[in-house]
Amino acid sequence: MSSTHYHFRSVTGGETAISALATCCPLSKLKLKDAMQKGAVWLKRGRSSKRLRRATTLLQAGDVLALHYDADLLEREAPAPQLVADEGHYSVWDKPAGLLAQGTLEGDHCSLLRLAERQLGRETLLVHRLDREASGLMLVAHSPRAAALLSALFAREGGPLTKLYRVEVRGALPARGSIEAPLDGKSALTRYTRLAHDATLDCSLADVELVTGRKHQIRRHFAGFGCPVLGDPRYGSGNRDPRGLQLRAVRLRFECPLSRRHRDYQLP
Repeated sequence: MSSTHYHFRSVTGGETAISALATCCPLSKLKLKDAMQKGAVWLKRGRSSKRLRRATTLLQAGDVLALHYDADLLEREAPAPQLVADEGHYSVWDKPAGLLAQGTLEGDHCSLLRLAERQLGRETLLVHRLDREASGLMLVAHSPRAAALLSALFAREGGPLTKLYRVEVRGALPARGSIEAPLDGKSALTRYTRLAHDATLDCSLADVELVTGRKHQIRRHFAGFGCPVLGDPRYGSGNRDPRGLQLRAVRLRFECPLSRRHRDYQLP
């Protein structure tokens, strides 16, 4: 993925965002509006910077517009997430594989946060991440307070939050065990229970619990263990799978820091 960057600084103010962008890049106004609606345009005003979607917004003196244009990304269509539960201050979603958790500089129309915002008509804030290639349960906050409390819950290693995943890996896993190996200079612990082993295909199905939350922890731990996750395009060898990454977040269990009620969300 490659993008082209255009910038416009308003000297006197008064011009519309779409007119300003049209003076600094060769794209048609139709393509510019499409890019704006899909989150590729940013407005910096003072110290704040945010996406700008309204083409007729009037600029103020000193405003800076930035367009991060990636034609390939803007043409993509996002797989639709499924709403599992709407708890008011936050919602729970089943994210499909291929959907980003949040947007990039080049756009957010293929992200869970933007699709949830459009479906529920509420502010959406990131609580935790799930790899783009993975699928399964994700929480989305709808207020800064909810985002802070829920994010703190996910950050407490060994705390009251239980995160369970279902994976298919290459090779024969032991019946149960744990993988404890540091990642990025930090301790990391993954526990697993084998559910089945297919000797013909030489693969195992397992439930996995993350005790810590390092980047790509499950994928890196099982690849290092010699049993890479099937369909992982980045870690392991001999684990190609036409179905894609076989990693799914299937359960989140915790005490809600907002309501103090026990919550247990599960996918089939």
